[in-house]
Amino acid sequence: MLTIMPFHVQEIITNTLSWVDSLGSVGAIAFIIIYILATIALIPASFLSLGAGVVFGVVFGSLYVLVGSILGAVAAFLIGRYFARDWIAKKIKGNSKFRAIDEAVGKEGFKIVTLTRLSPILPFILLNYLYSITGVSLKDYILGSVGMIPGIITFVYIGSLGESIATLGMGTQTTNPVLEWTLRIIGLIATVAVTVYVTKIARQALEKEVF
Repeated sequence: MLTIMPFHVQEIITNTLSWVDSLGSVGAIAFIIIYILATIALIPASFLSLGAGVVFGVVFGSLYVLVGSILGAVAAFLIGRYFARDWIAKKIKGNSKFRAIDEAVGKEGFKIVTLTRLSPILPFILLNYLYSITGVSLKDYILGSVGMIPGIITFVYIGSLGESIATLGMGTQTTNPVLEWTLRIIGLIATVAVTVYVTKIARQALEKEVF
């Protein structure tokens, strides 16, 4: 089982999502707060994104993950810029990829932030802190978060499929289950294909701009 240090991540997140689901109408607020805290703490939030699809469905799940991602990213950015700047600078000293991004972001902040969000050249949770010691403005940093949308939708969509799998054999009936699952699988393939294509284009564009 995947673990981080002594913590069983999947078990913790499963229990957390069950708790969020039990909160009813305020569950969305609790989920967003948890997502923000996970982002600040450098905890990979992919399981939470999958869980959003289980608990909230594709549309609202994607919305809540996007809000949590943006607010968490901004919080990490501000912490890095005003409280942990020297520590972060020491940790990434000599990193050629980051140095190239730092130079490029000074010229075209919004474009570079968007491209790095689309193309996972560096992990999302690390970029939040790394960007805090660059010259990118908070405005361009926030607007560049649009690049997270394809990846978010993909994870949440996959999570929503898991919810349907979990309810099979529990009394849930559909008028045409074969048709429903065919449409779901086609939707998943299309979503992943678009994400992969956009990521490839973004990586190529980023290499031209940065490297």
